[in-house]
Amino acid sequence: MPTRETGKTVFWFEDGKRPNVADSLGKEKDITLHRLAFSGPKADNWGAMSASHVYCITSTRQEVPGEYQCNAALIARCPDLLAVSTSGAGYDTVDVAACTAAGVLVVNQAGGNADAVAEHTVAMMLALTKNIPQTDRSLRTVRGVARETFKGWNAKGRTVGLVGIGEVGSRVARICGQGLQMRVLACDPYLTAGQVKARGATQVDLTTLLAESRFLSIHCPLNDETRGMIGSRELSAMQAGSYVITTARGGIVDESTLAAALRSGHVAGAGVDVWIEEPPPLSHPLLAFDNVIATYHTAGVTHDSRHNMADWNAEQVAGILRGKRPPRLINPDAWELYAQRFERIFGFRAGS
Repeated sequence: MPTRETGKTVFWFEDGKRPNVADSLGKEKDITLHRLAFSGPKADNWGAMSASHVYCITSTRQEVPGEYQCNAALIARCPDLLAVSTSGAGYDTVDVAACTAAGVLVVNQAGGNADAVAEHTVAMMLALTKNIPQTDRSLRTVRGVARETFKGWNAKGRTVGLVGIGEVGSRVARICGQGLQMRVLACDPYLTAGQVKARGATQVDLTTLLAESRFLSIHCPLNDETRGMIGSRELSAMQAGSYVITTARGGIVDESTLAAALRSGHVAGAGVDVWIEEPPPLSHPLLAFDNVIATYHTAGVTHDSRHNMADWNAEQVAGILRGKRPPRLINPDAWELYAQRFERIFGFRAGS
């Protein structure tokens, strides 16, 4: 029977990111790490996967072929799988309900890239309201344009509305509230008014937030509750001349509706870092607007955040394999069945 010090196995599909969790886990002497490739022989991949205890998986849907996304079919082929750990805050590549039913823990690295995403969010907000992209393009291509053409707005005193005020949202609240002296509202049904206030915002419902915010910024996960939650009705409820920034997950803001609102002029500009299809096709309607800042889902991609996420991920995985309860557990309802399976595999009770 395996003991506390042996038989711990993890698999990871190489994704080209550096550093990554595999680099950090490679320093763990008592963990066997399988570095796999999506293009590798399927028999070899599944041979390693079916005998492993933890799957370290990227958070981005388009980076993982359907066969290797963590769903019920994959779990059925990996009888000793105890946990799946995503590389970032998102877990779009994981069927959480299927994991919970099977006693497989799901963990993420929420907070590891939060500073980077928050900074990117505010950078988009300021660049939009100062018309920086339009000014840059004009200065590089034409002459005779009056400076007044690019007249923008101050952020100070204006209202920003945050949909979600977790790791990223709370940092945006602090930068906007304390740094820019803005009024900060937040809609987060999983927090009390006191908790929202402690994170630097005033709690309101979504209707109030939309009506009173000059800037709408999205910081919630993508799930059945939030998919398509910002559509035509919500954008129409915003003030004319408002701005929309989305750095959370593609699919929360309806892209075609946002394009229509920009076309009509009701929305003055948008910052879009996340897309339903990543990267979006060159023909995507949002890419045709000069008042849209479009980025490659790079808000959280910095040298600092890559190191954070790799190290946090490795520490959490190593802790799980040593029987510790992970700090960033997405599905606590899986714990009891997981603990039973862990004891059967390793011979001691997790969390004891």
